Amino acid sequence: MTTIRPARLPDDRPAMLAFIDGLQAFEHRVEPNRRLDATVAADHLAVLDKRLAERGGAVFMAEDAGAILGWAVVHAAQDDIYVVEAQRRFAYIAELYLVEAARGTGLGRDLIARCEAWAKEHGIGILRIGVLADNARAQDVYRQAGFAPYALELRKYL
Repeated sequence: MTTIRPARLPDDRPAMLAFIDGLQAFEHRVEPNRRLDATVAADHLAVLDKRLAERGGAVFMAEDAGAILGWAVVHAAQDDIYVVEAQRRFAYIAELYLVEAARGTGLGRDLIARCEAWAKEHGIGILRIGVLADNARAQDVYRQAGFAPYALELRKYL
């Protein structure tokens, strides 16, 4: 039986590092600016640790029969001053990753639902998630989970 549980540190750190490396490799196929070096996972996890300590947040692990299949990281965030005050505070899913064998099983939606519950428990009524423009599969999953487009950033290399 698959469960979504809070991360257990330091025991889950190796899985967390592996998930960061896995996402980097996956996204590199879509967006070649993703780092693939030996320290990217540790570097990024240090940034996530700092962000969670400063803003408040949670790390959730998807586990089945002792095997960790994926994770999600959610934290509180603050929007810009030009957004009405009542909608400035939001929760942001900073990480969402599943091993290949767990994709398409509904675990991604389960992790998103746990992040939604975390946001509600903390009085936050808005949840956001980022996705690469060319990652159509993830966009479909997120739309099925109730997300709708909010903003689009465009890029031009000079």
